[in-house]
Amino acid sequence: MNAEVKVAILGAASSGKTTLAAALARDHGTVWVPEYLREFVDTEARVPVAQDQIHIARTQRAREDAAMPLAHRYLFCDTTPLMTAVYSRHYFHGIDAELELLANRHQRDYAITLVTASDIPWQADGLQRESEQVSVTINTMLMEELSRRAIPYLLITGTLAERLAQANRHLP
Repeated sequence: MNAEVKVAILGAASSGKTTLAAALARDHGTVWVPEYLREFVDTEARVPVAQDQIHIARTQRAREDAAMPLAHRYLFCDTTPLMTAVYSRHYFHGIDAELELLANRHQRDYAITLVTASDIPWQADGLQRESEQVSVTINTMLMEELSRRAIPYLLITGTLAERLAQANRHLP
């Protein structure tokens, strides 16, 4: 069965996106799409450069497309090309045209956007996370990006149980 509802889960590093996506998928008997950036960093053993951004966003979308037929009712997406655009703006001072097009599809492609608050302890994660301060900056930029694009979202806070309850109350 195909997913009827794609759910975007966005947030800065170490804000609980992966934990929330996996728990929601488990509770709803469906699949979720892990963040490709994490795999990229692990596989390449380096942080991405500007030229990698579009590859990362395309791969994230391709994995969502591949997961759609496997999902039941919901497909939970641990990040989207919009998050790649935020990182691109921060690290490379801009977003290339193709990445901008992928990011612009956000409102059409996701029925609901959940943003994980940075209210849990920050944890280093090898090459992928630079510092807690960078996560604060990325979170601010994400909120600005959502506002600029007029994308409605639900800020998810608290413990995992509290986050699950908040998300479930707002799932269509």
